[in-house]
Amino acid sequence: MNRHLQALYAKYPDLKECLPEIQQSFSLLETCYRHNGKVLVAGNGGSAADSEHIVGELMKSFMLTRSVPETFRHQFTQLFPEEADEICNGLQGALPAISLVSQSAFMTAYANDVDSDMVFAQQVYGYGNEGDVFLSLSTSGNSRNIIRALQIAKAKGMKTVGLTGKSGGKMKVLCDVTITVPYYETPDVQERHLPIYHTLCIMLEEVFFGG
Repeated sequence: MNRHLQALYAKYPDLKECLPEIQQSFSLLETCYRHNGKVLVAGNGGSAADSEHIVGELMKSFMLTRSVPETFRHQFTQLFPEEADEICNGLQGALPAISLVSQSAFMTAYANDVDSDMVFAQQVYGYGNEGDVFLSLSTSGNSRNIIRALQIAKAKGMKTVGLTGKSGGKMKVLCDVTITVPYYETPDVQERHLPIYHTLCIMLEEVFFGG
């Protein structure tokens, strides 16, 4: 077992049954990034905050230093030699990820003009490409805007990962991998989602920036 999964299990033994799905989710995400894909993330309420949190860990250094590649540094230096050190030293390696919950002007316009249940679906349609991953969070597994977005992601050839509660809800049949934490109440579910996505981000960072 991956040492980070072992550490997760040591701190949260109640997540033992989720470990295979966490490993599978990691494999999907790793493959996505190895093929220059991106991750779209969405949820509602506390899960919307988690969506922003996940993107923050992927788009900048988390536990490791992420220096930009020497090839990029060289290219930038050729163009802007006087500023090269300052700017390249200020950049960090990124794993491309977009939180769909943060675009308030688009979201309010679409909800008002079209359908609030289709807000995330429209963004997945606009941003998503075959091979990208849609990472969805819903404590019930039945959030209508998440279900619609998952349907669009499947139709576009994206991979789908769900973080939800014990029952899995409707999203379970739409996700390539569903991580169902063994709780039903929203606070309990969300409290377990955080260490899971932290572990996924740590594992991804180690693979792409650890060597």
